[in-house]
Amino acid sequence: MILRALIFDVDGTLADTEEAHRCAFNAAFAEHGLGWQWNQRLYTALLGVTGGKERLQSYIERLDLPEVERARLHRQVPALHVSKTRHYARLMKDGRVTLRDGIAALLEEARGAGLMLAIASTTTLTNVDELLKSVLGRSSEDIFDVVACGDQVLYKKPAPDIYTLALAQLGIDAAEAVAFEDSAAGLLSAKTDGLCTIVSPSVWTASHDFARADCIVRSFDDLFGLRGVRAVHDESHPHRTEAA
Repeated sequence: MILRALIFDVDGTLADTEEAHRCAFNAAFAEHGLGWQWNQRLYTALLGVTGGKERLQSYIERLDLPEVERARLHRQVPALHVSKTRHYARLMKDGRVTLRDGIAALLEEARGAGLMLAIASTTTLTNVDELLKSVLGRSSEDIFDVVACGDQVLYKKPAPDIYTLALAQLGIDAAEAVAFEDSAAGLLSAKTDGLCTIVSPSVWTASHDFARADCIVRSFDDLFGLRGVRAVHDESHPHRTEAA
């Protein structure tokens, strides 16, 4: 199969976003008068749950609370998440988020080579747009052919739904794309859908199991651009019938 598209996760993959997300959650907790404070160790553990609202719900379930109070807090999750998203946008505008090394050059090279670009993320479209405007000065639709986000699917990563959606909107088979991830949940999501997957762990996911990855790199710079991506893709599809 010819390589036709690159599909990117967002948080931790396109950009180092998790510290800004953690700070935004804490700001939302303070705004709503909650005595919660997520430190880096706790947030690393909570990242095992994909999706911001789902992460909040999981945390509430961990708390030793009367069931009436637990139910009240669960009802508060949508409002908390709205506040968190607003604080996250502010932090991005303040320059607290940067693209990971190698990403900007890879996006430019892939576009120049005529490849399609897509996002497959559990985050919201609002967060994606705010991120790209902050770090690249452009909206998602100006850069990516397809933006598949968490609110568009029933089940988030590690379920394959988000990659199934992205591939359908691109109009291609899994063998014609490469997925870029930083977490075990993202890797499982992509591999379940049959995608060749390149992983670059972040500081938040360094302890995850990436045994199923087709390639693991310290930094996306280590791929040496699109040539390296094509080499990984070709190796994962050794019986190709067409030349790249």
